[in-house]
Amino acid sequence: MIITETLIKGAFAIEPEPRPDERGFFARTWCEHEFAAQGCPPQWVQCNISFSRQRGTLRGMHYQAAPYEEVKLVRCTMGAIFDVIVDLRAESPTFRQWLAVELTADNRRQLLIPQGLAHGFQTLKDDSEVFYQMSQFYAPEYARGVRWDDPAFNISWPTGRRTISERDQSFPDFLL
Repeated sequence: MIITETLIKGAFAIEPEPRPDERGFFARTWCEHEFAAQGCPPQWVQCNISFSRQRGTLRGMHYQAAPYEEVKLVRCTMGAIFDVIVDLRAESPTFRQWLAVELTADNRRQLLIPQGLAHGFQTLKDDSEVFYQMSQFYAPEYARGVRWDDPAFNISWPTGRRTISERDQSFPDFLL
């Protein structure tokens, strides 16, 4: 694996290193030792999938509040997504900054998202599926979100038709 820290501290892009042969290839997507060497030692307690039928489906921006903050490892297993993270950590030098990574079934890229960041994505293709590994169990009473179009972040989402749930549209503006 090639593990590269992004401009947002603690967030890493992970590229598989396929070992091809006549059958196809083999590649690792997780290694506790390699991630720990980068300061990313979470233990996964839950895995989830999200499936979106239509291109333009936007999900986010989600996070869990303390004491249920979570680390996520996200990969697109079918289709393609514009994956976005926003740094909500007031003490961080990248506070309120956002970063987007295109995750596709073809590029097999992953994004490791540390605690204290909001996460969301917009599908770039019909029939897109996202696989999440989570460091914390889902606690609905600690589930939070910020608006996908909050001017505090000024995220440049892909243009075109969007489908957004009522819940995600109703998240408040971000306040410190």
